[in-house]
Amino acid sequence: MTNVCQRFNSIVNSYGRYQTLTTLLLSRNEIEDDEEQHLADELIPHTTLTTVDLESNQTIEVGAQHLANALKHNKTLTTLKLSVDEIEEDEAKHLADAFKYNMTLTTLDLSDNKIGEVGAQHLADALKHNRTLTTLDLSDNKIGEVGIKYFVAALKDNMTLTTLDLSTNQIRHVGTRHLANALKHNTTLTTLKLSQDGIGEVGAKDLADALKHNMILTALYLSGNEIGEVGVQYFVDALKHNTTLTTLQFAANLIGDVGAQHLADALQHNTTLTTLHLWRNQIGNVGVQYLADSLQYNTTLTTLHLSENRIQDVGAQYLADALEHNTTLTSLALSYNETSSGMNMEISRLIERNKRGRKP
Repeated sequence: MTNVCQRFNSIVNSYGRYQTLTTLLLSRNEIEDDEEQHLADELIPHTTLTTVDLESNQTIEVGAQHLANALKHNKTLTTLKLSVDEIEEDEAKHLADAFKYNMTLTTLDLSDNKIGEVGAQHLADALKHNRTLTTLDLSDNKIGEVGIKYFVAALKDNMTLTTLDLSTNQIRHVGTRHLANALKHNTTLTTLKLSQDGIGEVGAKDLADALKHNMILTALYLSGNEIGEVGVQYFVDALKHNTTLTTLQFAANLIGDVGAQHLADALQHNTTLTTLHLWRNQIGNVGVQYLADSLQYNTTLTTLHLSENRIQDVGAQYLADALEHNTTLTSLALSYNETSSGMNMEISRLIERNKRGRKP
């Protein structure tokens, strides 16, 4: 990508209609340091640009310095995407320094980089000063158990962050415990993503205990954490106390029929959960029968994902029978099970009926 940013500057300066440009998408363009400097120089005086996407450009230290300098002065940018950019701890430090001064950025995507625990410390320190960032994606960054402790400290001071994605960072049960303790006191975070973090049963217990106290969190993503049927029981107990959680992503957690039974018991009494993801959980006909029975009593769940399980026509019939009485479920995913096309059509018919019934 030769001199792409210089050409961008030329276009913006030459044509008046581009003076109101709000979104710039430059992902996967192999932007080099000098080109990133041109872009950074343009960002400083620009008064309309609100979104910049630089995904997969392998931003190295010099390029990160240019961007950081621009962020210290830019007054309009609200969304910056730097995922898959080979950002490590040095680049993270430059960006973190900028966030201490930038008061307009609300969404930052640094997913799939290599910031590590040192980079995490720099960003966490910045969160103690920043008062505008609401969404931060740090998934797949090798933060680990040590790095998560820095964010726990930051969450005590930060009063603006509402969405935090720490998936695929191997924080394990030790890091989860630190985070769970922070959740008991945090009053702003509404969405937390911890998929594929090696949480296990022990970490599940700590998170579930936190949910008994936290009445702010509305969405929790925990797929691929080997929580199992024992771990799911902890969350069932928590749902008896929690009155704010509306989305629970529990996919690929080996809960089986027993875990499905535990969740079914919770659904009979819970009145806030609207979305439940249980795909790839080894749930068979027995487990789905428990879930189907709960749907005859539950009046709040609107979305249930059961794809990639072990459900056959017998189990699907339980769901169909439940839908004869349930009028609130409007999305039911059963793909990649062992159900026939005829049964799938019957389920679809009942779901479509519910959708029509919800229309004014």
